[in-house]
Amino acid sequence: MKNYICYGHDLSYFTRKLEAALMFYGADFTRQSVNLTFVDETARKRAGTHVIPVLETPEGWALWDTTPMMRMLDGRFSARRMFPHGETGLLVHIIENFLDEWLGRTMVHYRWHYSECAEIAASALAMGNDAIAKNIAAWGAKACRATGTDLPHQRDMAEAEYERILTAVDAQLALTPYLLGDAPCAVDAVILGGLRAHTMIDPVPSRLVDKFPRIRAWAEIGGGADQWNGSGSANGSTGFAAFMLDEMQRCFITFALANRAALKAREKLVTVNIYDEDVTYLVRSYPEMACQMVSEHMKMLGVGAYVEALGLSELYL
Repeated sequence: MKNYICYGHDLSYFTRKLEAALMFYGADFTRQSVNLTFVDETARKRAGTHVIPVLETPEGWALWDTTPMMRMLDGRFSARRMFPHGETGLLVHIIENFLDEWLGRTMVHYRWHYSECAEIAASALAMGNDAIAKNIAAWGAKACRATGTDLPHQRDMAEAEYERILTAVDAQLALTPYLLGDAPCAVDAVILGGLRAHTMIDPVPSRLVDKFPRIRAWAEIGGGADQWNGSGSANGSTGFAAFMLDEMQRCFITFALANRAALKAREKLVTVNIYDEDVTYLVRSYPEMACQMVSEHMKMLGVGAYVEALGLSELYL
């Protein structure tokens, strides 16, 4: 049987997230780098998207969006699920939702607001073409504005958030091999994606990661993918899980609810008070779609009371 093919780029947050998950699954896969400036491979054309990554399955399906990809792969690698069964799987989905839709702005900020990071990334993404590199850097500046890190205070707060998250990751890895216990899950894949595509590569955040040698070692050896034999379990009782639920309450819920309301009102921009400052964001449909995926997961399990106990009913019910 043919193997899986992951179409993406080394500097892509979600490509490296999917790659980490495929390693944890023990899937037979290959990585194929793509040109970000135009779609020249059939996989993205068949998936109907310009974004990456795209996963081509052995039977020839072309899929995009890492969360549904992993839900599908969980059925194929049931002993190595990225979303465990029951309430723990829903908790993983909730934390993954936060990391996908909120932490991404910090990755974009680090890459495009610091010239030493932007020059390296733009050149790599443009495959050395200077004209294309300038266009990519200009796109990066627009992405920063769209995701709310244009203001100096927001940049400082985003960096402080990431350092808090790394501190919590480091503390958890001192206790367990993975962030929710003795088995990896989608949360590990997201954190590894950010490290490998952005913050261990871009010079400015790389200096921050250097303060956490345990995290760097964990990411460099594959997050323990080679050592994991499929045993053990993820659970919701780790300190990291509790930390992440608290962190969500700071700003993410406020942002997500405001984005939802603006979508319903068909507005293009929304202003939200984040860290005691009014910030304008581009209204986007995907953050709401991602929240709805969590809501559907919750309804499938019939555990609304569990989500309410987490203090997240307004977002997911």
